[in-house]
Amino acid sequence: MFTQVTAKAVYEAIAKYKVTHFCAAPVVLNTIINAPPEETILPLPHVVHVNTAGAAPPPSVLSGMSERGFRVTHTYGLSETYGPSVYCAWKPEWESLPPERQAQLNARQGVRYIGLENLEVVNTKTMQPVPADGKTVGEIVMRGNSVMKGYLKNPKANEETFANGWFHSGDLAVKHPDGYIEIKDRSKDIIISGAENISSVEVENALYSHPAILEAAVVARADEKWGESPCAFVTLKSGVDNSNQQRISEDILKFCKAKMPAYWVPKSFVFGPLPKTATGKIQKHLLRAKAKEMGPVKMSKL
Repeated sequence: MFTQVTAKAVYEAIAKYKVTHFCAAPVVLNTIINAPPEETILPLPHVVHVNTAGAAPPPSVLSGMSERGFRVTHTYGLSETYGPSVYCAWKPEWESLPPERQAQLNARQGVRYIGLENLEVVNTKTMQPVPADGKTVGEIVMRGNSVMKGYLKNPKANEETFANGWFHSGDLAVKHPDGYIEIKDRSKDIIISGAENISSVEVENALYSHPAILEAAVVARADEKWGESPCAFVTLKSGVDNSNQQRISEDILKFCKAKMPAYWVPKSFVFGPLPKTATGKIQKHLLRAKAKEMGPVKMSKL
């Protein structure tokens, strides 16, 4: 029988069973840092190390965990690459940086595990590595013994997935000058608005820094003027007055306009709990379906 993860249970296990290490998706970490005081045990009785994966963690979540005494290692991988195959190796020189900057650096996916033969971010048309400038977007591709042999009895999928001798992850990323990679979005999650590409991950990261927002997920919604525009599904923190959602939407909209380019700003907001898997991963395919049911944003809208 599945029991939902709660922050109270996590803190109690740390205190009672002296837990020193655990793994959790970023959405679980977000639950831990937003738990009410009566459900927490702080300061922690000892250092607790956490591995997080399953989605790109917002810097605000990593910062919140660090403030509470947790040491988070950010890992990345897919089922097809035997789980984590890339990790954000912590550098000693980061210790002297401001907490906000530390979180930004740790939010990157990082460098390959030793068991992975090769990791690269490439231009999918030329298969050439993108420049390590932190700006040029390409697809993450992998090679190595930890990569699967292929999908059973599915030659078409295998041909596409292993094109040009690499495993194609479907994740779009940049490579930074220090060699660390950073995911910008899943290829299927990129929002194309008025011929401009918008990273749903970056819009979500900005939303997570709003003081009233507990969780956020952004997907494409049809738009009569722009073709597509960002639609933000938002869960508000406990205690936030949500009786006037129009006012809250306007407040978040104002916040977004100050934090991101105008074409990134969500044109619509939907409030309520987000659908998740048993491990706490947000099910974006259900949100995309809901956005489709909502129909296009009318030209008279923001």
